Amino acid sequence: MKKLFSIALMAIVALTVQAQNVQVHYDFGRNIYGDEQPDRQKVTVTLEQFKADDWGSWFYFVDIDLSRKFLRSAYTEISREFNLGTNSPFAAHVEYDGGLYHVTGSYQHAALIGPAYNGHSADFSKTWSVQLMYKHYFKSYEGTSSYPSFQLTGVWSTTFAQKKCTFSGFIDFWRGEKADGHGQLVILSEPQFWYNVTDRFSIGSEVEFSNNFVFNMKPGSDQTFFVNPTLAVKWNF
Repeated sequence: MKKLFSIALMAIVALTVQAQNVQVHYDFGRNIYGDEQPDRQKVTVTLEQFKADDWGSWFYFVDIDLSRKFLRSAYTEISREFNLGTNSPFAAHVEYDGGLYHVTGSYQHAALIGPAYNGHSADFSKTWSVQLMYKHYFKSYEGTSSYPSFQLTGVWSTTFAQKKCTFSGFIDFWRGEKADGHGQLVILSEPQFWYNVTDRFSIGSEVEFSNNFVFNMKPGSDQTFFVNPTLAVKWNF
C-alpha cells in the first residue's frame, strides 16, 4: 500500500508541471458534523487542467486528500471530448473515474461515455456544458460489484466584475447502489467562488453539497445530506 501511494504521489508531482491550476482547500466538514464525519480530510490539494485542440478537448483533475500523517487518497477524473462537426456545440464525451484510497486500496473505478452539449459567450467569460452519459462501475475491491449506471452532469463558469470574480462548479446526478444492491440517486455539487487577486493568484471557497454520497456517510447513520465548505487558494500556471 505504501508503495502504491508513493507511485501515485510521484505521478501527481509530475502532473503539476503541466497543470493549469493548483488549489489548496481547508475543509470545515469535520468541524460542522463532528461524529457524522469523523474521518473527513482537513486538507485537499486539487490539480486541474483543460486543453483544447483541433479534435476537441482534454480535461483532468486530481484531488489529493491529506492527513497529518499520510496521504489519504488520490482521486482523478480524466475525460476526452471529440467535436461532432465544425463549430457544432455537440461532442462525444469519454471519461475515466478512479484512484487510490487508503482504506480499501482504491476507489471503485468507473468508465463513462455519452453526448455533451457545450457553449460559451462571445468573449468566453461564460462557459457551460451538459453531459448525459452511460456509466459502468467495475468490481474494484471486496464488497463492490460491476453494474451499469447513468450520469447527468452540468458544468459552468462565469467571470465578472472586470475579471475580479469567478463563479464556477459542477453538479452530478448518478445512479449508485446500496449495500443490499438496490439503486439510489446520488447528487454531488461543488460550486466555487474566487476573488482573483491577480491573473495568477485567487482566494475563495468551495461548498460541497451531497446526498447519498457514500464517502460522506457514516455506516449506520441516517443522515444522507451534507454541506461541506472550504477556504481555498488557487494558483494559475
